[in-house]
Amino acid sequence: MPSKRVPFYQRRHKHFDQSYRNIQTRYLLQEYAARKVASRQAASFRSSAGTERTTCRLCARRLHTSAEEESQEYRKRTHEQKSDISEEKRSRFAASLADVEEELRSARLLAREHLDRVTIQRMVEEQMALERYAVEESISRAPEILVRLRSHTVWEKMSVRLYFTVQGFPTPIVQWYKNEELISPASEPGKYSIESKYGVHMLEIHRANFDDTATYSAVATNVHGQVSTNAAVVVRRFRGDDEPCPSGILPINLPLPSEVCFTHIDVQFLEKFGVTFGMEGETVTLKCALLITPDLTRLRPRAEWYRDGVLIKDSKWTKISFGEGQAALSFPHLNKDDEGLYTLRIITKGGVNEYSAFMFVRDADALIAGAPGAPMDVECYDANRDYVIVTWKPPNTASESPVIGYFVDRCEVGTENWVQCNDAPVKICKYPVTGLFEGRSYIFRVRAVNKSGISRPSRVSGAVAALDPVDLDRLQTVHLDGGREIVICQDDLEGDVQIPGPPTNVHASETSKTYVVLSWEPPVPRGKEPLMYFIEKSAVGSGSWQRVNAQVAVRSPRYAVFDLAEGKSYVFRVLSANKHGISEPSEVTPPIQAQETIGVPSAPGRVLATRNTKTSVVVQWDKPKHEEDLFGYYIDTSVVGTNHWEPCNHKPIQYNRFVVHGLTTGENYIFRVKAANAVGVSENSQESEAITVQAALRGSVPHIACPSHPYGITLLNCDGHSMTLGWKLPKFSGGSPVLGYYIDKREAHHHNWHEVNSSPVKERIYMVEDLTENSFYEFKVAAANLAGIGLPSDPSEHFMCKAWTMPEPGPAYDLTFCEVRNTSLVLLWKAPVYSGNSPITGYFVDYKEADSEEWTTANEKQISHCYLKVNDLHEGKTYVFKVRAVNKAGIGKSSDISEPVLIEARPGTKEITADVDEEGNIYLAFDCPEVTEASDFTWCKSYEEITDLDKFNVETTGEHSKLYFKNPDKMDLGTYSVAVSDTDGISSSFKMDDKELERLMTLSHNIKNPTIPLKSELAYEMFDKGEVRFWVQAESLSPNASFRFVVNDKEVVNSDRHRIKCDYSNGIIEMLMDQFTIENEGTYTVQIEDGNAKNQSSLVLIGDAFKAVLAEAELQRKEYLRKQGPHFLEYLYWEVTEDCEVLLVCKVANTKKETFFKWYKDGSGLEVKELPDLQKGVCQLTIPRLSKKNQGEYKATVSDDRGQDVTTLDISGKVFDDIIMAMSRIIGKSASPLKVHCTPEGIRLQCFLKYYADEMKANWYQKESKVSSGEKMRIGGSEDVAWLQICEPTEKDKGKYTFEIFDGKESHKRMLDLSGQAFDDAYAEFQRLKAVAFAEKNRGKVIGGLPDVVTIMEGKTLNLTCSVFGNPDPEVAWLWNDKKFELNEHYLVSMEHGNVSSFTIKGVSSEDSGKYSINVKNKYGGETVDVTIIVTDKLAEMKELETTSAARSTNKRKL
Repeated sequence: MPSKRVPFYQRRHKHFDQSYRNIQTRYLLQEYAARKVASRQAASFRSSAGTERTTCRLCARRLHTSAEEESQEYRKRTHEQKSDISEEKRSRFAASLADVEEELRSARLLAREHLDRVTIQRMVEEQMALERYAVEESISRAPEILVRLRSHTVWEKMSVRLYFTVQGFPTPIVQWYKNEELISPASEPGKYSIESKYGVHMLEIHRANFDDTATYSAVATNVHGQVSTNAAVVVRRFRGDDEPCPSGILPINLPLPSEVCFTHIDVQFLEKFGVTFGMEGETVTLKCALLITPDLTRLRPRAEWYRDGVLIKDSKWTKISFGEGQAALSFPHLNKDDEGLYTLRIITKGGVNEYSAFMFVRDADALIAGAPGAPMDVECYDANRDYVIVTWKPPNTASESPVIGYFVDRCEVGTENWVQCNDAPVKICKYPVTGLFEGRSYIFRVRAVNKSGISRPSRVSGAVAALDPVDLDRLQTVHLDGGREIVICQDDLEGDVQIPGPPTNVHASETSKTYVVLSWEPPVPRGKEPLMYFIEKSAVGSGSWQRVNAQVAVRSPRYAVFDLAEGKSYVFRVLSANKHGISEPSEVTPPIQAQETIGVPSAPGRVLATRNTKTSVVVQWDKPKHEEDLFGYYIDTSVVGTNHWEPCNHKPIQYNRFVVHGLTTGENYIFRVKAANAVGVSENSQESEAITVQAALRGSVPHIACPSHPYGITLLNCDGHSMTLGWKLPKFSGGSPVLGYYIDKREAHHHNWHEVNSSPVKERIYMVEDLTENSFYEFKVAAANLAGIGLPSDPSEHFMCKAWTMPEPGPAYDLTFCEVRNTSLVLLWKAPVYSGNSPITGYFVDYKEADSEEWTTANEKQISHCYLKVNDLHEGKTYVFKVRAVNKAGIGKSSDISEPVLIEARPGTKEITADVDEEGNIYLAFDCPEVTEASDFTWCKSYEEITDLDKFNVETTGEHSKLYFKNPDKMDLGTYSVAVSDTDGISSSFKMDDKELERLMTLSHNIKNPTIPLKSELAYEMFDKGEVRFWVQAESLSPNASFRFVVNDKEVVNSDRHRIKCDYSNGIIEMLMDQFTIENEGTYTVQIEDGNAKNQSSLVLIGDAFKAVLAEAELQRKEYLRKQGPHFLEYLYWEVTEDCEVLLVCKVANTKKETFFKWYKDGSGLEVKELPDLQKGVCQLTIPRLSKKNQGEYKATVSDDRGQDVTTLDISGKVFDDIIMAMSRIIGKSASPLKVHCTPEGIRLQCFLKYYADEMKANWYQKESKVSSGEKMRIGGSEDVAWLQICEPTEKDKGKYTFEIFDGKESHKRMLDLSGQAFDDAYAEFQRLKAVAFAEKNRGKVIGGLPDVVTIMEGKTLNLTCSVFGNPDPEVAWLWNDKKFELNEHYLVSMEHGNVSSFTIKGVSSEDSGKYSINVKNKYGGETVDVTIIVTDKLAEMKELETTSAARSTNKRKL
């Protein structure tokens, strides 16, 4: 297993990891071994190359000297061998030696002369050297580095140069080291180049690979001293977002020790634990064998274990051991909680060494087949006296049915009794457990439930105590001398408070679909006694309160309220209580609804699988759109063709890249991913493309180059300590997508550039931090792709680091062009980063010709979107553009001026076309012949990239790209555009309007549904005799068209009962049924076939629809039979005449002289003055004055020997109301103006009408206020008048009065202004009539008791008695023949009870006959009542009686 490689910048800044160093050159023992090897191979010339690899500079010098001596001996021996020439050759040259000697003598003389000149010159040079040495001694100094090495991060296959500048005298000798190993260009020819010019030294690494990641040092040495500088070179290999990780996942940032003191103590991992696979319940141990050099007792290293970056400590689940050259981590009982990346860190005084590998833990076998795996990571928080919230993570269900809920169990520490906390499964991964006992400790576990059964329980949580953490804050400690302390509880300082106050700050700290957690603060003051709480809830709008915890009081200032209706709002309040009583309720909370604050996460995006090793695959995916509070991701895999999914990980991972281990070499796999949070698990992502498990390719990437440089660096925001920069895309990507950007900075007038980011920036916007306020900076940016890092951009202009405080917005940025045509183009930009002191409301776009000074605003009104099509440009001209953002404060800073753009359409420019394919799918198509291998088609709607895969699908093949509409509708209207990258701006747009979408949808429908077009669907028509005609009409039918009727899945053929025919010329197919009965219920279908085109139309006559048709058919038959005799042509209806008479009218037909007509009401015949003339055909019944008594059922009958017909009209309910409304319409239009009529009671306003009834909707208004009948104002009326009686009017009764009659559609009003003189006159008349009425009421009068004539016989006593009235009491006088008479014993007058007057005549005689009168009067008046008294003779009366009796007897005899 290869050791883990951590990027150098992490080692340098965080981990101090030394894993990049060559282990064979780091140990001191190997220095001595290198010396021995060099001495043994001194006789060999090749040993000189070996000396260049030692890390000790002194040893290198010694070995180099020894090698030179051996080389000289070798050359000497070779020379001796060559001089040993055979004697034959010597004799051959003997003759010529004499000549040579002569020549040598001459040459010797010349040489002596030359030697003398050289000697003189040497003496001069030595003298000059002495003088030079004296000067050099005065200027000698040790080496000094002026410009140090700078760290670099590059991609593989790129070259990197390291520069530094050093000065000193004598000139320093420079040596380069890699991880403290001397670099020799000869050892690896072509790998390194070393140059030195004028004190500037350069090391170039050609075509760097991953193994070149290291710390490079340069050592400069002269006789006066030595200096060094070092820098890191990180060579990155592209594998998505980060470096490859041998353990299978991304590197984890681990915490560093606070202090590390570097010494020469090295740690080597000899035996390492690899990727480990385990199962729940098993025992596993991770081991590493170590070699520590030197192994010093007093400097023992420290071993630390981490899981996913979290330090692991000894517990009952994990056992750590370290000693005797081995570090081990044991798991006595594995759980899925233990799955993760495990890192062993060995910390010494010399640094930190670490190694990591992943451990997978799969579910134990389920107790019930199909049951889910156990949940994991059970944790508790927010514990209090009687409740705690328990959370967990959901299991991965790759092949099992989904989890439908969870059961939470609790157990008191020290017992084995597990109690289930919830009766029904809880849907989310969180549950508030209540009912705990204060002071006791509990542990919890969770079980998952699906339709197959219940899972195994999870690992138990840590113990949690049911205590209120606030109680500790209520304790105060007073420190005394001698180390003594006094602890005072704040309860003792509460005073004499007995009944506590109400709680405060009641609010919902957590909401869910099934519960709401309420929190509050205890009352202040609270009293000395222990507090309890009661919670009350009320549905919003109900007005009633219900106590939630009526049986058990709550001791914690939190409570979970269950049993809330989903979607319904509640308000809550809390009461505090102690033994003395209950407080007032707290303030009512705002309405709270039981709902989830987060939803189920959306599915992750595109899944990409790449090769890694022979048994592993790297899986990467796009994060979901909505990733609220994610626990992490689950990855599933399946062998292609099996459709059997297996989980890759059993615990959620929190990053979007994972290495799946344990795969079969050569097998084809597909992968999918799902996201999980507390609410649940998302839908599965789309499946990845199939991948064969093989080792990853390590070669270079062909046909790609580095991208061109970015440009257009813009300052977007500045806060005084940081600057936000933006820049534009490189014009060419180099055949591979741009993966990121690197930014360099430097202060103005400085020569050295400084790296801003060591990791690539993916977005084209970046905040550069840690800047100096009011300083000027310039920046440059370089882009990187798979081929490496391209050339950097030109330096930006100088930006001043001064905070932006202006109220207007900052500049827009990233101005780009698309759809450049002969007279127009589309300008795109991005919104400013700095918006000012108010939101941005719009934009203005300005443009001008490149050589002009006058700017033109393209849009008169500001636009809210970040794009604009600019028209009316001149072909062949070059324009530049800028954008200004607007907010409430005004127009902000304009953007940088865009690049000049030539207004000219590219030759062969193509536009987007809209069409429908053979399958009826609507699409937009675009062709780009200039496409390259690195080009991408980007489709946009409203110039925003389309990412909704549910509505659109993009298919690109070569230079052709199509955007398919999956379910086109009105929401798809708008402007669509496409841009092709790496083609110098090729783009186009298309406007999808209503007309075009309708055309495409019609065409799509016709292609998808090759049917015969119908003018009308299957329908029915009813004839007079109850015949039913079923018919359908096609737009056209050929004579070869065939059809058939199907009723209830049975074909109906032409017969007497079903007459079927077809009119081919008009396309009408019909079936006529003579009798439609209850047996004909069902579905009627006509099927048409004309060549390849088919169609059918159905009509369902079942249930109510059939009953309606059947009833209509029967009605038509009955109507036909009814009309054979006398019948009503029009049934009874009503009319209202202008005189408000109601006429009941009906029309008859087919009558003769013998036909009889009769009216009825409520079953009883009505007698009419005149019988209707049936020959005229109209019969009327008049109701003169309609009222409630006229309500009832009216009926008219017409009959003769041919039959009888009846019509009825119920005048009640709505009909009666409609008639009243019609009468109100006539009455309202003819109503008289309001008139004033005064009465003794007050002022009466009257409106005379043709007819008035209480049933009419008539209202009175005073000053726009409706008047109700009461003691002050009475409303009434008679048949022809409606009135309003104002009783005892006052000044308040003045004003405008309105009488309104509403006829159902409009109001008819009559108004009178009863104020001013009109009121004064009416009031005076009222006072007069009131006085008259008062006098009339109180004057003297005879109430009753006196007859008009009294006949009495002589000798009798006459007594006349009557009651009198008057206020004040009246005077009473009796008169005889209008004269007073004297009272005596014959005439007696008496007054009893003050109101009864008696007149007595004793022994009447004929003289007493005459007219007697009683006169009653007081100050208001009086009256006289006359009584005529006739006194008769007694004998005469008897004779008269006898005569009368005889006459009666005679009459009887005659009879």
